[in-house]
Amino acid sequence: MERGYGSHFKPESIRELLSHDFDAVIDVRSPGEFAADHIDAAVNLPVLDDDERRQVGTTYSQDSKFRARRIGASMISRNIACHLDTALAGHAPDWRPLIYCWRGGKRSQAFAEICHQVGWRCTTLSGGYKRYRQLVNAFFYHDPMPFRPILLAGPTGTGKTAILTELAKIGVQTLDLEHCARHRGSIFGHVQAGQPTQKRFESCLITGLLGLDPDLPLVLEAESNRIGQITLPPSLWDVMREASRIQIAAPFDSRTDFIVQAYRCMTADICRLQDRIARLAPYHAAAQIEHWQSLAATGQWHALVGEMIKHHYDPRYSKSGQQLNATTLATIMLPDHSGASIEEAARQIAERITQIV
Repeated sequence: MERGYGSHFKPESIRELLSHDFDAVIDVRSPGEFAADHIDAAVNLPVLDDDERRQVGTTYSQDSKFRARRIGASMISRNIACHLDTALAGHAPDWRPLIYCWRGGKRSQAFAEICHQVGWRCTTLSGGYKRYRQLVNAFFYHDPMPFRPILLAGPTGTGKTAILTELAKIGVQTLDLEHCARHRGSIFGHVQAGQPTQKRFESCLITGLLGLDPDLPLVLEAESNRIGQITLPPSLWDVMREASRIQIAAPFDSRTDFIVQAYRCMTADICRLQDRIARLAPYHAAAQIEHWQSLAATGQWHALVGEMIKHHYDPRYSKSGQQLNATTLATIMLPDHSGASIEEAARQIAERITQIV
């Protein structure tokens, strides 16, 4: 379809929006708005930065609407001119961007109008980012999930994430929820960069899901409905609660070694580690917490991890399993956590999944 300035794209579903045929998606909101969430693959070319946006808003509400519009127009013109000389300088005459702001209003229209004057065929997203979020919400909070997940289950330290990664390498449909949430799914799972916003997590999740085939099984790691501070959307959580499982098991000592290696970033920061241990106080006696703190302070990592598996993680995993009535498709026993064992486990799981497709 021929698109030029004045043309608007109003998708009826998130799939229609994310399968667009535009050459680029330009988010002209401020860097702070963009960081909180944005359409995946969008490039941020703000027409107002965060300080400029606050300044215009303050002037609008406390001084003069006319003065605010004049100041804003001046800032927007300078910023778009800068983008024309830098990020947009190399685009050909037939370049076709999709442009959006918060509600498809003045910021995206100003950007599109100048691009149109250059000669590019621009389209604005009708409703802007707000429309995008409406479509994401419909997918996750109103419509049934179109995928059939199979969950990798097993107690802490059985290498589920490593197996999931290997499954993806050999062509099995997977989605790493912990990667999207930037969290390892336990009280010690905090990633130093911090978690995304709930909306940013959902954008990552929906981009991953819509790149997959709903007619094929999707392998996920078994999670609770919360990963750190992130909540799994209802439509996904509903199908996960009913999903069949493949159980992963491994020797206790191998699990201990695996966790010590996997959490080196935590053991390198004793203060952070002890803060996390302190957060277990509601679940254990004070003497137990004090003992674990002592093990951490003296660097007795294997003893610490072994005790926490035995007295915290395994009992909680066992209790959560008793509350489920899920079908177990297979049990895979890892002799150890070597690369060869992970590869063999993934091969067995892929073979089992092929039998049920």
